[in-house]
Amino acid sequence: MPGRFHLLLASQGQPGRHGWWNSESVARGKLARWVGAYGTMPGGCITLTDEDTGTVLQVWPLE
Repeated sequence: MPGRFHLLLASQGQPGRHGWWNSESVARGKLARWVGAYGTMPGGCITLTDEDTGTVLQVWPLE
């Protein structure tokens, strides 16, 4: 069963990579690492969502 906190990396509107963690702090750390690894991807967007509430917690790049 996937964790509560979902990271989605999309490029040009297409999903590319997913990750799920039970800890919000771990998921936020992963988001920072993904920005470092994929931040130069053209049209890239990383979204952190709380799957239990459906709340988008963070989006990179900032809108």
